[in-house]
Amino acid sequence: MTPTSHSPLIGRGWAFPPQIGAQGGLALTRPQNEIEQAMLIILGTAPGERVMRPAFGCRLHELLFAPNNVQTAAQARRYVSEALGMWEPRIRVDEVNVYPDPDRGHVLVVEVAYTVKDTLDRRTLVYPFYLIPEE
Repeated sequence: MTPTSHSPLIGRGWAFPPQIGAQGGLALTRPQNEIEQAMLIILGTAPGERVMRPAFGCRLHELLFAPNNVQTAAQARRYVSEALGMWEPRIRVDEVNVYPDPDRGHVLVVEVAYTVKDTLDRRTLVYPFYLIPEE
């Protein structure tokens, strides 16, 4: 399957954030970006934000005020694995690594290695999670 072909499993959706396309309608994602954008939406949504689907999202936001240490990284790893396993059926999560950003002490770097089930394409998503440091 070529990167530009359409797969029923991968599908197409609105671009995120929503935007107007070149022809004046809603912009749609390219198939190769659809899964990554869906993963970013899952990780960026706290459970309870969506009224009609209150369980949707990732509990990562519960760690917003946590210290940047090994325990916080382990909890973040668990939350990310659970959320993507629950809400993104088009992928298999192979590995989740979480570690402090060496240049920014208030940032946890979340690396998700995953395989797209339809194409067996291995990919990696890097998601910076910003903690609010103690004052």
